[in-house]
Amino acid sequence: MANSEENPQVPAAALRAATAFVAAHGQPSRAVVEAIGRAGARVVLVGEDGSMGDVVVPSTEVGAALVEQVEGLEQTEWDRETVAATRIGAGHRAKMAARARG
Repeated sequence: MANSEENPQVPAAALRAATAFVAAHGQPSRAVVEAIGRAGARVVLVGEDGSMGDVVVPSTEVGAALVEQVEGLEQTEWDRETVAATRIGAGHRAKMAARARG
């Protein structure tokens, strides 16, 4: 079973998570694919309602393939529109602060 960069295999769990995110947070949802070193790539999801989520995949190529396979998900960058669409609530801020405190 060859796994080429032209036709990367998207993990089923990542596909389920991204599809569920779009279903829960509306269309169109945005996806920013970011390399995170040896761990692969992080696909940051921003829902139509401004909610954020993420999925970690083996590479940026797999991240791009994931975005292509999920209806209602559009690949973008951290441009003005994407940043403006993001709504960070108190719960998310508390969660991230807890991670920073260790």
